Amino acid sequence: MNCIIVDDEPLAREAVELLVRDVPQLSLLGCFNNAETAGDFIANNHVDLVFLDIQMPGVSGLEFARRIPKETLVIFTTAFAEYAMNSYEVDAVDYLIKPIDEARFKKAVEKALTYLELLSQKEKEKLEVSSQPQEFFFVKSDRKFHKVRFDDILFVEGLKDYVIIQIEGQKIITRMNMKGIVDLLPSNIFMRVNKSYIINTTKIDSFDNNDIFIKNFEIPIGNSYRDAFFNDYVSKF
Repeated sequence: MNCIIVDDEPLAREAVELLVRDVPQLSLLGCFNNAETAGDFIANNHVDLVFLDIQMPGVSGLEFARRIPKETLVIFTTAFAEYAMNSYEVDAVDYLIKPIDEARFKKAVEKALTYLELLSQKEKEKLEVSSQPQEFFFVKSDRKFHKVRFDDILFVEGLKDYVIIQIEGQKIITRMNMKGIVDLLPSNIFMRVNKSYIINTTKIDSFDNNDIFIKNFEIPIGNSYRDAFFNDYVSKF
């Protein structure tokens, strides 16, 4: 587990460093005396855990904890027990009161290791789920939920806060914006060709420089989307 120490007091940093180096599962990447330099380091390096002092000049530990990536775990180190409750505001793994007891330190690290393992497992499960091909989604229209298969969609038309999902012989109108429907559709099949239309590229029958023809529908190619259409779609053939 990669970790760093952030504390404005040199002796406090040294004390935590000695404890860190006594735990084989921890790999110390650096020590910092302020939140700003620690933040720059985290932005460019993978850090699993931060041992973070709460009371520091400039940016406080609590404020800094709110800025770092959510997947980076925090164990607060503080000389003031009254700050302990504040650690829950930022979902800290634990808090340690200075001077830090070695047994208490190792217990906090074990908790962090457990959390990291759970997060890793959760991410793995998410990847496994996302890697499975999804062939459909559900949308609400006319007080019912309709199953829409990607292969059945000809194109999607945006109309203010609604989208019209055009299936051959049928229109499904649902309350959703274009960004919402873009997030649902697989990008390897669907392409936005103007501000109001997303097409299923597998359904294209023909096209020219200005329009795309799908069945008996004529869909204009927007000026700002033309290069993407010809470079990303047409150039494949």
